[in-house]
Amino acid sequence: MPRSQLTYAVRVQVLIVDGANVVGSRPDGWWRDRAGAARRLQEQLSTGVLPHDEIVLVLEGAARRGSPAGQDGRLRTVHAPGSGDDAIVEAVVAQVDIGDGRGVTVVTADRVLRDRVEAAGASSVGPSWLLDQL
Repeated sequence: MPRSQLTYAVRVQVLIVDGANVVGSRPDGWWRDRAGAARRLQEQLSTGVLPHDEIVLVLEGAARRGSPAGQDGRLRTVHAPGSGDDAIVEAVVAQVDIGDGRGVTVVTADRVLRDRVEAAGASSVGPSWLLDQL
């Protein structure tokens, strides 16, 4: 088959990060400066070499003060108005509902949240996977 007739299925890959869970997975004193820990994670995500087309960082509570909400290249930071878990599930549903077959992966160690996002159509990985990539 000539190269011009080859078709490649390219799916958009989206990574949704449970900021509180990832930050809380390392005993590095994050609890003394939640905003600073969130800012450091956001910087790592924006400069990291990750195999994803889009990255969504969900922050809640005091961590929201460390990083402004909004888009910066392929990284979008979301401030959860209430429960971070609910905001993560909403982000998964929004991505899946686009309907283009995109792959959505959530980074969290929270078993209940993992069950919720998998029921909504995403896969999940633990914080250690992400931290090893960064």
